Amino acid sequence: MNSPTLILASSSPRRRQLLTQVGLEFTVEPPDVEEIQREGEAPVDFVRRLSLEKANAVAANHESGLVLGSDTIVVLGGEILGKPESAEDAFAMLSQLSGNQHTVYTGFSIVDASTGESITDLGEAEVTFRELEESEIWDYIATGSPMDKAGSYGIQDDMGAIFVERINGDYYTVVGLPLMKVYLALRSQRETNLHL
Repeated sequence: MNSPTLILASSSPRRRQLLTQVGLEFTVEPPDVEEIQREGEAPVDFVRRLSLEKANAVAANHESGLVLGSDTIVVLGGEILGKPESAEDAFAMLSQLSGNQHTVYTGFSIVDASTGESITDLGEAEVTFRELEESEIWDYIATGSPMDKAGSYGIQDDMGAIFVERINGDYYTVVGLPLMKVYLALRSQRETNLHL
């Protein structure tokens, strides 16, 4: 029996790279979902809900296949640091992260478009930044790289890679997809008659 089609519900080039890295074949279809935290919603609940909403939004366009939705957030002191809206916003976020530890959560959901059944899981990592100089932050912002990333940085980036002092947890969660968990979830799904 052939494996079902895999559809990545994300426009993230980093997620595409990670799936390609482990030999998965897939198509890409970015979802149209508002990323707004509900009042009183915990960060982990928010990231799980968004990943499922993204997967469901794309699954609704297909009669079959597996849809992978994902969302990554940076949490500092209980507050979510989203994608920056301006260079000044990025500077403020990176200044907050400087010398501090924060948590990165990446939620993911896999939806079987033919049945609507789904699974949702979460990756987590604690990330500590060294003390950053203002000039370093502005140099990084000048590259444009922080502008499409939660918390205004990418650990796999040129400058982002040298901001991080240490990580406790899953590196790939910080990049944008808890790769081991996703791979095992997809493999398990494919071993159980194409249903989740």
